[in-house]
Amino acid sequence: MRRLLPFLFFALGAGASADVPAFDQAPHNYWQHPLTDRFTKLKTELEAGRLLLDGGGGEKAYLLNLLRALGVPASSQMLLFSTTSLQLRYITPANPRALFFNEDVYVGYIPGGRLEIVSIDPALGGIFYIFDIPRGAEAPRIERSNRCMNCHAAEETAGVPGLVIKSVIPGTSGGSLEVFRKNQTGHGVPFAERFGGWYVTGAEPLGAHLGNVVGRYGPGGVLEKLPLPPGQRFDYARYPMATTDVLPQLLHEHQVGFVNRAISATYRTRAIPAKGLLVSAADVAELEKTARAFTRYLLFADEARLPAPVAGDAAFKNDFLQTRCGVGGASLKDFDLQTRLFRYRCSYMVYSAAFQGLPPAMKQRVYRRLGEALNPARPDAEYAYLPPAEKQAIRSILRGTLKDLPSGW
Repeated sequence: MRRLLPFLFFALGAGASADVPAFDQAPHNYWQHPLTDRFTKLKTELEAGRLLLDGGGGEKAYLLNLLRALGVPASSQMLLFSTTSLQLRYITPANPRALFFNEDVYVGYIPGGRLEIVSIDPALGGIFYIFDIPRGAEAPRIERSNRCMNCHAAEETAGVPGLVIKSVIPGTSGGSLEVFRKNQTGHGVPFAERFGGWYVTGAEPLGAHLGNVVGRYGPGGVLEKLPLPPGQRFDYARYPMATTDVLPQLLHEHQVGFVNRAISATYRTRAIPAKGLLVSAADVAELEKTARAFTRYLLFADEARLPAPVAGDAAFKNDFLQTRCGVGGASLKDFDLQTRLFRYRCSYMVYSAAFQGLPPAMKQRVYRRLGEALNPARPDAEYAYLPPAEKQAIRSILRGTLKDLPSGW
């Protein structure tokens, strides 16, 4: 039986129930809807020649220019060698694929390959682009990809245009010998099932995991795991950074889980007919169930506990905190990294396009449920893991940084 994290209790698209339209049908109209995501706005400037990113310095130089233009830190670099990509023919342990990200944009780079972009549109979810790196100062020819939807709008994303993290044991000559945590994304995934097909450093405190190995079948069909240390088969100099640190991977996992839940909530809410006061009791119950489960994720209710402190790359920490905002010296971006990711267990992704673009009918329910969960005067057993002082700090941060909280929140 396939395992689904809480909240992914419905599927849109293939296999969806008759009353839930697929992402490319009304009222969603994924392919016809105007786009407002960050990369599409930059694409317009690039193609019009109003923004020039010089490619004369080579692939890496162009990539760095693009990352700066998008506000994506190069220090977020993660390297993976599994052939779980549209450009699988370029990917090997000796030529890993690099991923970079901020809250709203994800960039893929393979030496010798094409650049890949996933940009989050608040109404539609992931918008997928692919293009060759230009030579010189010419404008790039950017293609909106529909082939990406085969994986990014299928079972693993509940049928909506979302994000996918694969964890596999790659074979020594390519392909995947074993697949883990299928249909699961987010900070609740056990560490033992993460990082398969990825290079990762600094993850020793997390105990056993699937990173830095390839596999082969030995006598009797037994799967043998062979170590593949980062930097042994490839040259870091081909990439912007000499890192593939665990901390970006931990945050990337949290973000992917958040974005997928937000996109699913947006599609689910929009699929309910606009009946005004005549919305059915079943529709209301489903909205409430979705908001409740999303709030649990937002407040790290099921976060996998760090078994030991994680150091994290200093450059990435610094870049991540460049967009820190808060109240009285406290911010949702403040790290803990002793037993959990953050000091204040409420996701900084509340400031992201995916959350801010939630339909009002969903966002207001999430806000109401957040208010109930964080009310120290009326303790909620579901959130007993949050001490009163932490609840109060989170409430203060949210009050001081979000402008659309309900009156009296």
